[in-house]
Amino acid sequence: MLTLNIPKVQGSMHPRFDEILTRDALTFVGRLDAAIAGRRAELLVARDDRQKRINAGEPIDFRPDTAAIRNDPSWRVAPTPPALTDRRCEITGPPTRKMTINALNSGASVWMADFEDSTAPSWFNVIDGQLNLHDALRGTIDFTDETGKRYSVTSPNGRPTPTVMVRPRGWRLCEKHISADGRPLPASVVDFGLYLFHNARWLIEHEAGPYFYLPKLESHLEARMWNDLFVRAEELLDLAPGTIRATVLIETFPAAFEMEEILYELRDHSAGLNAGRWDYIFSYIKTFAARGPEFVLPDRGQISMTTPMMRAYAELLVDTCHRRGAQAIGGMAAFVPSKADSAATEMALAKVRADKAREADDGFDGSWVAHPGLVQTCLDAFEGRVREEQRWPAAVTAADLTAVGTTPGSVTIAGVRTNISVALRYLLAWVGESGAVAIDSMMEDAATVEISRAQIWQWLHHRTKTAEGLVITARLVTEMIDDVVDELHAAATDDRSHRHVEEARDVFVEAALKDELPDFFTPYAYVRYLIERPLQPKGPIGRDDLRRSIQGPFPAPVLVGAAN
Repeated sequence: MLTLNIPKVQGSMHPRFDEILTRDALTFVGRLDAAIAGRRAELLVARDDRQKRINAGEPIDFRPDTAAIRNDPSWRVAPTPPALTDRRCEITGPPTRKMTINALNSGASVWMADFEDSTAPSWFNVIDGQLNLHDALRGTIDFTDETGKRYSVTSPNGRPTPTVMVRPRGWRLCEKHISADGRPLPASVVDFGLYLFHNARWLIEHEAGPYFYLPKLESHLEARMWNDLFVRAEELLDLAPGTIRATVLIETFPAAFEMEEILYELRDHSAGLNAGRWDYIFSYIKTFAARGPEFVLPDRGQISMTTPMMRAYAELLVDTCHRRGAQAIGGMAAFVPSKADSAATEMALAKVRADKAREADDGFDGSWVAHPGLVQTCLDAFEGRVREEQRWPAAVTAADLTAVGTTPGSVTIAGVRTNISVALRYLLAWVGESGAVAIDSMMEDAATVEISRAQIWQWLHHRTKTAEGLVITARLVTEMIDDVVDELHAAATDDRSHRHVEEARDVFVEAALKDELPDFFTPYAYVRYLIERPLQPKGPIGRDDLRRSIQGPFPAPVLVGAAN
């Protein structure tokens, strides 16, 4: 059917993997890769170049060269397909077998099957996720846990199962278990291509379609590359133009200044924008990490959607979507209900209800939850809401989005400790190939580590003083890391668990305590710990190595007016 050099599979062939990694599917993925490989590399370099200019003091603003797009009231995105008209509640999570069944039984409007932040991208997880989606769409999926309990898909309350949307990994990542001419393929192309090849026809025949979420975009040129990839894929599979639809997560600070341009580039394939708020806060920190202390934000737990910078972001997203006929989807409610503590659960649910009601009042068309126990709360918040067309033009300015020094709150010792503790506990699970983890009654994913380690780096870099009077130093951070690592070792039950503790420490140190702030922790952690290969990388660094690794860029410990 398709003729091209077939990409080479270098990962293990577990049972049924041959159903996904067929000759035709791999050839299709290879053709998609060939269509954008050079552009992808250029756009990733452009990201780095822009960050260097920002570090040097260049302001971020709306692009003058694309003003004609923003100022033209005539264009709109393609009409919403019937299967995506109801997006009041979207549940998200990795496409593991049990999570897939739970999501499809949740009663949500949409399930976002996530190969990105909530999947630790081991070879098994990536291809097993594709198998689970294949089976789920065809109604053949089931799961039996270690106790013998069997799970299968039903239709609760007479409602149909959610519409499936897939979030492939971002442009920055490679899938090193599939290569072409010795070069690993982009992970985004692998995830997108395999799902599309195996399921597009089935979805169309069953009154749905291949729908996607696009993560971590930083410019409209990256959206244009996705659109060109969609066009090429539709040509290769003989699909009608516009069959593929995608919602873009506005979860990077630079992308907030190009929302309209991103919709414009994807207008024939657009399914709206999403306020990926946790990653957006991380991106804000990362963007300005090397700038002055005026950009330092308080503890992440104090940054809410009511702070000035986040209000501007949400207002601009909703306004942009509704002026262009697109859907605006709100952020995540990550709380995990607990039957063991009904009082705490009710308090948390009250906060979730208030958060979702605020999003509905702000004009969002729907929102995200991470747990089935929150689905009805989210649905209720958006019940009966009628979208109103927004004013022209958007009133939000670049100064509103940047909002330097206007975020209320403070940096505290508890905030430092929480960032370290939650990040290390999450990374312990991640290196063990689990990407969605319940920690302290919250469902955490890779975004948790990103914002936590970025804040630690920024606070160290600027010698931030806490509310208690301590200056955050390398010694202070190292001692806290040691304390958490000791606790994790104490809870470890075997050699493998102890090794994962050290690996988690290694990743956190690399991501938070180096001279320069890495863009993301995932590329380093993936290469070091999740690639199948006979020769493992050098073992995780020990405590003495850790201390030596953070001596250089940070000054000696300082105590300033510490409270007794």
